[in-house]
Amino acid sequence: MKTALVAIIGRPSVGKSTFLNTACQESVSIVSATPQTTRNAIRGIVNTSLGQLVFIDTPGYHDSEKKMNLRLRSVTENQLDGIDCVLYIIDSTRAVGAEEEQTANLLRSLQEKTVVAINKIDLRNNRKQEIRDFLAINLPEIPQERIFEISAQNDEGINEVLKGLYAISPEGEPMYGDEMYTDQDLKFRVCEIIRGEAINRLEEEIPHAVYVDVADIEHRNEGKKLWIRAFLYVERESQKGIVIGKGASKIKEIRLSAMQKLNEIYMQKIDLDLQVRVDKNWRQRDFTLRRLIPE
Repeated sequence: MKTALVAIIGRPSVGKSTFLNTACQESVSIVSATPQTTRNAIRGIVNTSLGQLVFIDTPGYHDSEKKMNLRLRSVTENQLDGIDCVLYIIDSTRAVGAEEEQTANLLRSLQEKTVVAINKIDLRNNRKQEIRDFLAINLPEIPQERIFEISAQNDEGINEVLKGLYAISPEGEPMYGDEMYTDQDLKFRVCEIIRGEAINRLEEEIPHAVYVDVADIEHRNEGKKLWIRAFLYVERESQKGIVIGKGASKIKEIRLSAMQKLNEIYMQKIDLDLQVRVDKNWRQRDFTLRRLIPE
């Protein structure tokens, strides 16, 4: 039986979370067109007849001196300690450049345990040969049989990537039961689902200025209902009005869509009380960043 801890590495918006959700066949990580959606190291678990792969979805690795982005880089770098394998995902529709070179440099000493997935090959403007040339120069020790072309969105090539990871995984007992697909606790899951629904309904800079805090969770009606009170935080008063929307239409939309997703996951009926608050300039405060994004 093969068991491995696998770090998923790649630039923002390459499809890391989409890959994880497709591989797990469940919604484990937020998927959004907004870059830098993933803020934490999120685990997704894949169980097959070959064994167990425990994936760690990491924040997109990119160059930025902003305090929050430096924190996200640290989260990604720290996940490489003690892992068994790396899945390096590259967006085939984007030209390689300095950020891709930085990501490749991060993996230079880990080539013997790295599998590469060239993603979005279903799109016409893919540059898969350019990516292969880049890999041959920057990560020459990764053999061709560990470089795969996939479409995470369309579930193409995913099984081949999993087989490639199993091939280099160590023998070992599973870390989790075979019925589990994530180790996220209830509070974290609720926060991520609400944040995901907010991000996909907000525009411009606001999605990056949002975080969610769950204040209360109560089991009611003899455990048949989960009552949750949560707060969706923004950085400025002007953003609060946008998130609430005219006649509270936007926050109602976010609340109802989050409730629907939660009801699909949990057996109890979900009752969500969601309010908007301001936490001024929270992305500039170390205390808040440490609490929301532990390294």
